Amino acid sequence: MAIFSVVIVTAAPPGQAAEAGGAFVKIDQREALLRSIELFVNRDPIKQMQLVVNHDAAEEVKRKHGGHLSFSGVKLVIAGDAWTDQLAAAADKISDETTHVLVHDAARPAVAYTDLEALMEQAEHHPAVALVCPTRATLIELDEGGGPMAYHRPEGFMQLLTPQAYSKSKFLEMARSRQPVHASQLTLLKGSPLNIRLSGSGDASLARAMINMLPKPKVRAPSSPFEEAQW
Repeated sequence: MAIFSVVIVTAAPPGQAAEAGGAFVKIDQREALLRSIELFVNRDPIKQMQLVVNHDAAEEVKRKHGGHLSFSGVKLVIAGDAWTDQLAAAADKISDETTHVLVHDAARPAVAYTDLEALMEQAEHHPAVALVCPTRATLIELDEGGGPMAYHRPEGFMQLLTPQAYSKSKFLEMARSRQPVHASQLTLLKGSPLNIRLSGSGDASLARAMINMLPKPKVRAPSSPFEEAQW
């Protein structure tokens, strides 16, 4: 059985805006990073969770969320501003029992539970699995000066999402080399287009709508009046 460690990073992924503000956007008074953490709480295969923040945010996160992180079993890790810096810092603390690592962007709080379950299942069969969703619009390739060069039909492209799943050895190789896994080595798993990345406070209402549209996990009914009373 796979044993997962979760690494939640607040840095922007490579190729996206450098600011990490999306992780701290408040959705109904709760920051996106807290909602991202809750995606992974109380899942039996997940035995370790790390939240990685940069030095500037560390004290505020400790003050505001230290109790919540401790209660949820989340270890706070302090690293640099870059995605690669944060993965490298987390790699040094991956537990010995871990067999697989889930990497998640804290600015993506709207992840369908069905996508996460499918990702964890596929992780047991492939060394690197990434959630993706279709690109809807035609893309225009630009030259070095920003001028248009060519059209590209959307059918030939997919948006790369998180979470992503790696075997422990593949994750450590990626984190320590500070190089992403080559696209040809990824197994792609189609995920929900509701899984958007927040870039600032203006995305809060959109994120709220996306979260409300996600399928809800079925709640097991109590098997007896005594069990129901425990709730």
